[in-house]
Amino acid sequence: MIHHLRAAGTSLVLDASGSGVPVIVHWGADLGELNPADLAALAAASVPPVGPSSIDVPLRLSLLPALAEGWSGRPALSGFRAGSGTDGSTGSGTLDPALTLVAVRERGENTLAVELADAAASVTVTTDLELTVQGVLRMRHTVTNTGTGSLELVGLDVTLPVPDRAAELLDFTGLWSHERRPQRSTLGQGVWSRESRHGRPGHDDSYLTVAGTPGFGFRGGEVWAVHLAFSGDKRVWAERSALGYASLGAGELLAPGELSLAAGESYTSPWTVAVYSDAGLDGLSARLHSWIRSWSTITGPRKVLLNTWEAVYFDHDLPTLSRLVDAAARVGVERFVLDDGWFSGRTDDQRALGDWFVDATKWPEGLHPLIDRVHAAGLDFGLWVEPEMVNPDSDLARAHPDWLLGSASAPTWRGQRVLDLANPDAFAWLLGRLTALLAEYPIAYLKWDHNRDLLGGSVHRQTAALYRLIDAVRAAQPGLEIESCASGGARIDLGILERVDRVWTSDTNDPFERQQIQRYTSVLVPPEYLGGHLGAATAHTTGRTSALGFRLATALFGSAGIEWDLTQASAAELDQIAAWIAVYKERRALLHGGTVVHADASDPALELHGVVATDGASAVFAQVALAAPRTALPAPIRFPGLDPKRRYRVRPLLVGPAPRTVQTIPPTWLAADSPELVLTGAALGQVGLPAPLLTPEQAALFTLDAV
Repeated sequence: MIHHLRAAGTSLVLDASGSGVPVIVHWGADLGELNPADLAALAAASVPPVGPSSIDVPLRLSLLPALAEGWSGRPALSGFRAGSGTDGSTGSGTLDPALTLVAVRERGENTLAVELADAAASVTVTTDLELTVQGVLRMRHTVTNTGTGSLELVGLDVTLPVPDRAAELLDFTGLWSHERRPQRSTLGQGVWSRESRHGRPGHDDSYLTVAGTPGFGFRGGEVWAVHLAFSGDKRVWAERSALGYASLGAGELLAPGELSLAAGESYTSPWTVAVYSDAGLDGLSARLHSWIRSWSTITGPRKVLLNTWEAVYFDHDLPTLSRLVDAAARVGVERFVLDDGWFSGRTDDQRALGDWFVDATKWPEGLHPLIDRVHAAGLDFGLWVEPEMVNPDSDLARAHPDWLLGSASAPTWRGQRVLDLANPDAFAWLLGRLTALLAEYPIAYLKWDHNRDLLGGSVHRQTAALYRLIDAVRAAQPGLEIESCASGGARIDLGILERVDRVWTSDTNDPFERQQIQRYTSVLVPPEYLGGHLGAATAHTTGRTSALGFRLATALFGSAGIEWDLTQASAAELDQIAAWIAVYKERRALLHGGTVVHADASDPALELHGVVATDGASAVFAQVALAAPRTALPAPIRFPGLDPKRRYRVRPLLVGPAPRTVQTIPPTWLAADSPELVLTGAALGQVGLPAPLLTPEQAALFTLDAV
């Protein structure tokens, strides 16, 4: 039988007409209505010829490509059986199943379960495929050991075909405080593989692997992309085989011996999330953001928060923080988050991590006086924790050295070891401490940090235990919000996103670095998840000094907050911050519910990005100068994503001081005495408007409202 899944301009055609492993005939642009005869003809016509020096039957790239099928590329399922004797369930040898089709079951609209088996190899595999109403494809495999001996699993990957015209690759790398750096390459013959062994995706995470037509950008080109929805070690890859097929794939990266399936046991791979667009990267984002919002844990407006870290670091007490609470309330902050330094003996980052009791020296009455002060100012209260880590210099590590992952001689990282969450006693103790804190104090929000790689132990078990722990904490405290932080943006993936309400996009608050980090992180994750803070004028991480207007404009797009000692700000600065927060509150339904768009700049020094309401009624855009432009008069601002038939009133939006320019006379449409500008979306998108001549590291904001 041939199955045709269709949604939101995407088609997937699965040929399950034979007895072998089904084949994806097409994944990409919508093929329209196809009757059974059309589908049968398409599947039959897609069978390739048999070439010279090859197997004697047509080679097709199946759902689980394997050596037994004649596939010499990366196999989807790999493992081995230990023991003696011949290959099989009770013997030894490399697993190379010759799977046959048992059934294809429909589990709902656009949802299939493909059941496969190999009696000789004593395995069954079930592949789940789902094409969501937003056009997002999800796939995963479940392998079951039906033999009597153990099966040592090495890999179980999802493999998806892409056409030959998908000849250019985009993925990402990065460093601490410089995450999400794009890198492009040509998809030549062979495998381009990105593997993460951090115990978390890492600052250099490949994040989203995109194959597309050469030159694809934000607004144009066909693109196919995959992401593994998993917070542990992984591999994501692209392959062009000499046999003629190109593919994208993803799977959990398992260490040797990490996953042994006893008789009757099963393993289910993480979901691989895949998406196609004929409208460039913005097209991918439109599908992904809409789908993520359909299951998001976020239930209300993203509150403006103040995090105390870069404001006071470890140097805090009730009088100091009370002054900060008052300043936060004055500008309109809605949530006060107490960062590191509140628990027993924590005077720096080298001690006490793991001892999750309120420090009696700093806080003799506990945190109640501070929380009372926060609530009296009209804010709710959040708290920083780092549950997965422990300092060797801590009561916990001294009492339970057997709860730590890795050998005692292994190097520490930031003075930290890793708590073995897969140890039932450690898990129970940690869950008890977190729930006790949440029971004693009215904590609305946890900033959940993760400041080191694992470098030892089973990442598979640790990640599974982390998910159970977060789920248990949330179940114990309904309504609690959690922010995922991993020394900034080292754990941003769709596995963790199912369990949290915010991610810390990067440890840098430098707006220059943030522009690119936020631009590319938002290709996958909607902006309402992406924490972005107004920091001090001189950035903690880079030492770069930035204008207040640039910092405010950058932090507007996302889940906005402040990480600055506001008691050191001038009265004029506090007034400007208050005005910025008022704009954010007025526009956050649009900023967090609209369609994210980017212009493809002809000059890399200039960027234009924005958010357009889903009904096309309004938009907010930022024109950003990162460096000096190539020409004295830059290209016009062309606003993407507007309804071409509607007419829009265009106005500058001032948050903070006016951006610095080098123009003697501004563009006519921005002159103080010019009448209000109203133009169609088509004119604004195709012709555009002359750009103000911004100096480097400045941003100009604009609102567009349909008339």
